[in-house]
Amino acid sequence: MKSDDIVLLSPRDVRSLVSLDECIVAVEQAFRLYGEGKAFAPGVLGMPARGGGFHIKAAFQNLSRNYFAAKVNGNFPGNPSAFGLPTIQGVVVLCDAEDGRPLAVMDSIEITALRTAAATAVAAKYLARLDSQVATICGCGKQGRAQLKALAAVCRLNKVFVYDQNEVQATRFARELADELAISVTAVSDLAAAVRQSDICVTCTTSCEPVLGAADVAPGIFIAAVGADNPEKQELHPDLMAKAKIVVDLLEQCASIGDLHHAIEAGVVTRSDVSAELGEVVAGRKRGRTSKEEIIIFDSTGTALQDVAAAVLAYENAERQGCGVRLNFAA
Repeated sequence: MKSDDIVLLSPRDVRSLVSLDECIVAVEQAFRLYGEGKAFAPGVLGMPARGGGFHIKAAFQNLSRNYFAAKVNGNFPGNPSAFGLPTIQGVVVLCDAEDGRPLAVMDSIEITALRTAAATAVAAKYLARLDSQVATICGCGKQGRAQLKALAAVCRLNKVFVYDQNEVQATRFARELADELAISVTAVSDLAAAVRQSDICVTCTTSCEPVLGAADVAPGIFIAAVGADNPEKQELHPDLMAKAKIVVDLLEQCASIGDLHHAIEAGVVTRSDVSAELGEVVAGRKRGRTSKEEIIIFDSTGTALQDVAAAVLAYENAERQGCGVRLNFAA
C-alpha cells in the first residue's frame, strides 16, 4: 500500500543521509544514463530579481522507481554581507514519476553543494591527468570546501593552493582543510601564480568578470569552472576558452548561462567547438583527455540530473533509516 506521507528533510538530515562518496557514484551514474540516451534532457527556468535571481531545474531519473525532482533556488550574491544569509537557498521536491505523488521536500543548500562537487569529481576522473597532484581552489566558501573534498576523493593530491578575495576566509579554509584531509593546503594572494603550478583548478565564485585568462595556465591543466550559473556570471576569459578543449555538463545550458556563453558572445568559440557533454564522455561515446598537454575546461553550470541523483539518495536512505519529519497534506 502506498503511503501519502511526504518526508521533510532538513540540512542536518541531508548531511547525515548522503555521503560525498555515495553522491559521486550517483552523479556519475546520472551522467552515464544521460550519455547513453536513457534519460530525458533536464529542464531549467531562470528569472532575474533585484540583487540576484531564481532558477528552477527539473529532471527525471529511473532507478529503483521512476523519480522526478524539481529544485527551486534563490541565488543572491550579496546575502552574506548584507543579511548574514547564504548566497544560495531553496528546496528540492522529489516526486513519484509514475503517479505524481510528492515523496519528499528537502533543503537545497546541502544538495547543491554535494552534487556540484560530485560533478567536478566525475569530470576530474575522466578529464584530469592521472598523475595530477597539485590543485588550486578559487573561492573559499561552502562550495569550495565541498569541491576540495570531492577532488581529494578521486585524485591523489599532495598540495593545494586556495585563493579568496577575503584573505581571512582563505586562511581559515587552508587551516581547517589541511587538518581534515591531511594534505598541504596553503592560502595564496597570487591566483595566477598558484594556477600555473597546478594540475587542477576549480573556480567556484560569484564573479561577473574573468578571474583566469589564457596566460594564467600551463599545458595539461584541468579546470572546472563552477561559478557561472546565470548569464551575468563569468570566471574564465574567452581567450582561455578558445585555447582549451571544452567539455560541458549540458551544451545548450552552458551556451546560455555558462562561461561558454561569454566565449560565444565574444566570437572566439561556437557550439561546434565544444568537444563533448560530460555524459558522452562517461558513457564512452566521446573521448576525454587525449594527451598530457591538453588544457581541458569543464563548464559546470549545474544540472537537474545531479539534483535528482542526490535527492533520490537522501530520500531512499531516509526511508531505510526512518529519518525526517513526516507530513500528510491529505490529513
